[in-house]
Amino acid sequence: MSPYLADKAEGLSVEGPSATFTYRRVGSQGGVPLVLLNRFRGTIDWWDPEFLDYLAADHDVIVFDNVGVGYTDGEPRDSLEGFVEGAIEFIDALGLVQADLLGWSLGGIVAQRVAVRRPELVRRLVVAGSGPAGWVPGAPPMSEKVLGIMSKPDGGDQDDMTYLFYPDTDAARAAGRDHFTHVSTRLGAGGPGISEAAANGQLAAVGMLLAVPFDEVQAELEAIKQPVLYANGLHDVMIPAHNSYVAVQHLADATLVLYTGAGHAFLFQYAKEFVAQVTNFLAA
Repeated sequence: MSPYLADKAEGLSVEGPSATFTYRRVGSQGGVPLVLLNRFRGTIDWWDPEFLDYLAADHDVIVFDNVGVGYTDGEPRDSLEGFVEGAIEFIDALGLVQADLLGWSLGGIVAQRVAVRRPELVRRLVVAGSGPAGWVPGAPPMSEKVLGIMSKPDGGDQDDMTYLFYPDTDAARAAGRDHFTHVSTRLGAGGPGISEAAANGQLAAVGMLLAVPFDEVQAELEAIKQPVLYANGLHDVMIPAHNSYVAVQHLADATLVLYTGAGHAFLFQYAKEFVAQVTNFLAA
């Protein structure tokens, strides 16, 4: 039996214009809910239940699969705008007047665009292991190894994912093994993964984002007026911490937190510490 309450949360569904969305909800309901937006190739089964349990101690936490991803039906999207429209459809379908958003990786880019498109819908924004929606000057390019893993039809094996998410240290790799153990209950139940069409659509969207010039990136960041908590691992090989540092310089109200000895999955490696940061930020 899993020791995590998040692993006991039932799958729920809600009808939107484009899909029947599948979601899970943990924590006491009331107040402004916290909606999580997932990474490239991620489904709701990949959220670390220990991390969700920490969040749910103080928040009404909602995780969902976007249109055409995992448990949610519909035609997979292949652009940032498509992902944003899907996220807004889901939040509206739940009847939420306002929400806090926490986006990890690609989900962080989606969350920021949601805040621009529907500012009245977003109270506060947490951007984790992510960056602005476009090219960032001075950012190191993705290595051939990272690009190769991202483009694998099956998303790579556990060794590949460990390389993408955790630095090559004993402590970080141990945290990676813990994470894969944590998610094994949900993944072992045999739920749907991400389809090839959905993965290819996300990959195409990432490619388009890398071609967006920085003047457009800067304009979008300056349009975000909500308080933003930006956080990253200092050794992120997918979206470098440099991007977070640049982003906060163009936001109206931003806090930046960086974690040493951590990479793209710092939010699971330092789950308790990061959730404390999120809780303080959302309560401010």
